[in-house]
Amino acid sequence: MTRLRLWGPAAPFILLVLIAAFGVLLIPFDPERVVAASNLPPSADHWFGTDSTGMDVLSRTIAGARINLTMALIVTAVATSGGMVLGLVIGMNEAQRGPLGIVGRGASRAVDLSDAVPALIVGIVVVGLFGPSVASLSIALALILMPNQIRLTRAEVLKVRHDGYLNAARMAGLSEVRIMFRHVLPNSCRPALENSSLVFGISIIVSASLGFLGVGLAPPIPEWGAMVSEGVSDVMLGRWWTSLFPALALCLAVASAAAVTATLTRLTRGAASH
Repeated sequence: MTRLRLWGPAAPFILLVLIAAFGVLLIPFDPERVVAASNLPPSADHWFGTDSTGMDVLSRTIAGARINLTMALIVTAVATSGGMVLGLVIGMNEAQRGPLGIVGRGASRAVDLSDAVPALIVGIVVVGLFGPSVASLSIALALILMPNQIRLTRAEVLKVRHDGYLNAARMAGLSEVRIMFRHVLPNSCRPALENSSLVFGISIIVSASLGFLGVGLAPPIPEWGAMVSEGVSDVMLGRWWTSLFPALALCLAVASAAAVTATLTRLTRGAASH
């Protein structure tokens, strides 16, 4: 029962991952082709109806799960791994003298200044430079979300960098690089790992926002934010289904990622208490 209460809130996220992985086997129609008349309401033939071009909304919503969640996983992996490495290097070197210290302090200030640049502006610039694709959107989102992971890791590094076991490792002849990655990083990465599911949820929100603004993936590629944007005018005319279902999928993805964050936090706190 305890395990069920702990992992129960993560069940929607697991379901979404399964849909993203195997949804191509479930979709009734090609998500990028016109399959019926436009703006058909939900029915037995088209459970979520069709959009203004005659494409099946259910098929596009399921196919969009793979695209949105794949981008979110890539962004989370890149932002978290890159943030941990950069936070480790900055935290270990910013108090040093010489070139390494100057670079470390400069990088730390650059990370702090990154908060002054709106996330969507960075995304629009990157997409404008490299074009709308999964790769360019993933790069943009990783750049947007990496600074927070850097700060979390750096803060932990500052706590442990003068601990006695590191001095013992230096006396044993270990190089600084080996000390950083073998001893400091494992003791400094927990906050960034706990925050990774939050990064996952935020990346979905920002990617959907870019799609809503029209700078996401080019149609007819199914992407939740673009689908919501395309359906806004339909909602004004009473055709609510074109936007409702991708919007619900988006909300479920973000809420389930937040539930995973809470689960990971409880797990790590429980492990620390033992």
